[in-house]
Amino acid sequence: MKNASLLKSGLIRFFAGVVLVLLGGILFLSAGTFSWFNGWLFLGVLFIPMLGAGIVMYFKAPDLLRSRLSMKETEDEQKQVIGFSGLLFIAVFVLAGLNERFHWTSLPKGLVYASVVLFLLGYLLFAEVLRENRYLSRVVEVQEGQQVVDTGLYGIVRHPMYLATVILFFSMPLILNSWPSFVLMLGYLPIIAKRIRNEEAVLEEQLPGYREYKKKVTCRLIPFVW
Repeated sequence: MKNASLLKSGLIRFFAGVVLVLLGGILFLSAGTFSWFNGWLFLGVLFIPMLGAGIVMYFKAPDLLRSRLSMKETEDEQKQVIGFSGLLFIAVFVLAGLNERFHWTSLPKGLVYASVVLFLLGYLLFAEVLRENRYLSRVVEVQEGQQVVDTGLYGIVRHPMYLATVILFFSMPLILNSWPSFVLMLGYLPIIAKRIRNEEAVLEEQLPGYREYKKKVTCRLIPFVW
């Protein structure tokens, strides 16, 4: 079967590494129950589109899927960013589960469902970024033959992928019905800012034309703001 090892790697990462061991366990163990509607709602809106995107990439862009599955970061500063991010997300999900268990706070249902819509819009934005930039990777690197992408979303902000992730990540605590988790998620802002600054330093040094691109597109993440 063509790209059989890639398919196997993707399925193992999806089902064993993420859903069962990490998120499902953290959320429902912290909540002390499996009868948590918001927990199941979150897992559904997170992983059903993710599975669909993985299937599309497997058939249409296997090289991109292989790149997205890569987790071998080489930059020391980026390793720190990944470590801090991992700890933050564990804390956010544990806090959301505890919020459900002890009923500390509750959000209006309208806000929860609006956050689901916002989350899916973030997924659509992410999908558009994947379509526009075939050089995307989970790690900071410059690939062979890589060129600066300066059209579409990249003509508005320099890091539309990170804009999509910010939308996704800040929607998560709201879908999980947890104000405390949302407040804690604010800690992601300095983390992503650190990642962007380091990534741009690498791109300026290794990617021809990136300095000129920075002059053309001045905003990193949020149009007209930063």
